[in-house]
Amino acid sequence: MKYILEANNLRKEYQGFTLDNISIKLVRGTITGLIGPNGAGKTTTIKLIMNMIKKNSGDISIFGLNYKNDEKEMKNRIGYVGEEQYFYQNKTIKWTEKFVSGFYNNWDSDIFSAFIEKFQLPANKKIKNFSKGMKVKLSFAVALSHNPELLILDEPTSGLDPIIRREILDLLLELKQKEELSVFVSSHITDDLFRISDHISYMVNGKIIISEVKDELLARWKKINYKPDSLPEGIEKKLMNVEKQLFGSSGITDKYQEMAGSLITGIKQGDIKVENVGLDDILISLVNGE
Repeated sequence: MKYILEANNLRKEYQGFTLDNISIKLVRGTITGLIGPNGAGKTTTIKLIMNMIKKNSGDISIFGLNYKNDEKEMKNRIGYVGEEQYFYQNKTIKWTEKFVSGFYNNWDSDIFSAFIEKFQLPANKKIKNFSKGMKVKLSFAVALSHNPELLILDEPTSGLDPIIRREILDLLLELKQKEELSVFVSSHITDDLFRISDHISYMVNGKIIISEVKDELLARWKKINYKPDSLPEGIEKKLMNVEKQLFGSSGITDKYQEMAGSLITGIKQGDIKVENVGLDDILISLVNGE
């Protein structure tokens, strides 16, 4: 089975917002990042995939199964971490494990204990005294201790300091490489997704605008810096987010491979310079309606 997750033509209607017939495919053993500004529909998408809310239309298949007939088996094979961590605040980690483990057929106490030790979490301290970073680490320990095949993450590093974010991202890469874990993660922190993702999907206003392999995406999008009158005719009209200044201008293109040949002369003369862009540059262009 090539795709561990397939969502086709998902639609969810709210007053003032519609998730508009989106489709997502996650290749087994890869990490797909869903990027979009706040309010784009990322959390709605995650909740639909997790069957936390009901869709108006569309189909969801995970492991070749569907929620109508196989929800219990599917949830046993999925790990989930949301932006908010919901635990019984007056309980300890030990109590939490005993409570949560009853929901999973494949719970492994040794794995859970290893994560608690790795994350240096106090087993006997009440969770209400945990920092946000500690609660996120506990969420990951819970999500990964029943040997999931698919990990679904909704803004898991939002609000965390850079050190904890890096620790979480490194863990995801390590697990993917060692255990062939598949990950679907939504975030507006593009630096995080740049580090770990194999595939990128952009969501704006409830629609998937772009969905492709990260390296191919970044090869196609470039920033063009150019001196006055140095661009071949018609090229400037194809640029997005053009910023003009007295001694030079710049713009972004998603068609660099098509125009590269016409820029060679200017590049050799030093009048044109081509730069790589980040995932956030692409997001800004898409949000601006380009």
